Amino acid sequence: MDSLLRHMVDMTGHRDHTMLDISVISAVQELSSAAHTRVLNIATVGAQKFVRSRACIHAGGVACLEESQDGGPGEPIAAYPELERCLRRHDARAESIGGDGLRHLWLPIWFGDKADTCLEIAHAHPFTAEALYMVSGIVSVYRNFQNLLDYSERDSLTGLLNRKTFDDQLARMLHASDTDAERADALQAERRHANGEEKQWLAVVDVDHFKSVNDRFGHLYGDEVLILIANLLQSSFRAQDRVFRFGGEEFVVLLRSTTLDNVRRIIDRFRVDVETHVFPQVGQVTVSIGFTGVSALDSPVVTLGHADQALYYAKAHGRNRACHYEELVTGGLLQTVAVNDTAEFF
Repeated sequence: MDSLLRHMVDMTGHRDHTMLDISVISAVQELSSAAHTRVLNIATVGAQKFVRSRACIHAGGVACLEESQDGGPGEPIAAYPELERCLRRHDARAESIGGDGLRHLWLPIWFGDKADTCLEIAHAHPFTAEALYMVSGIVSVYRNFQNLLDYSERDSLTGLLNRKTFDDQLARMLHASDTDAERADALQAERRHANGEEKQWLAVVDVDHFKSVNDRFGHLYGDEVLILIANLLQSSFRAQDRVFRFGGEEFVVLLRSTTLDNVRRIIDRFRVDVETHVFPQVGQVTVSIGFTGVSALDSPVVTLGHADQALYYAKAHGRNRACHYEELVTGGLLQTVAVNDTAEFF
């Protein structure tokens, strides 16, 4: 009982989805003595559903985030037939025996008739009624607390993280960069020569000619375009990246620990996905993107300003393209602008 209460206190003490994921799988793993426990992300792309691991813990190990470098939406849900059937029937749970001989318990996190998160618990032995009861209680707390976080952190139209949450997470990302002592001396060099080194990135995405979409087709179709682009953003970027709606037709992505070559490939793949997507009634829609490296040497205002400058360049030079701020500066196409970072401008 003491262990259960300790885990409940830990879960409800977080104000961040990532730490909440880590807490819930740590609690389930310890209390159920599972072989492994995962938090799965369930994404819908068009009419297809995909499953991607978000966080995982193995017996005797430490909970960690699952990081995929390819940025794809994950495995087709057909690879998980019991889970697919469970979601189709809106069931509370499903069980199966995997090829590894382990028993897998699937627990979708339902919000109304939608579930975009699922817990997977793998165990060597059948789940007892007592274990199921305890795990179901933990999942209920997890679901309720996730709902509370979503209410304060997410945009009501698209379900993406909102501007307030962006401010908190960018500040945290900059702090993490600042406390990495081994990289501190190389930060400025990274800004100039980022091709082979991993770092953090910020991208600003803007829908091209969005006003004309609203004017021609009405705000209902305009809202549908924003929702579909939000879905493409979530499926195109990796589980460890964070996607935000800033308001209107502007979105921001924080990409964690990747190289310039990878970030360019991931961003351009998203741009092409939007360009080739058929939007109901509207037809073709494109986006322009500006992106920049995140450095502890710069304030949040400066970092966001650099991505905005690259975005404006993309808009002014044909739209439907992605531009890298540092590359534009190095090529003499943009000039650095001194910014008073003691004040924020909105």
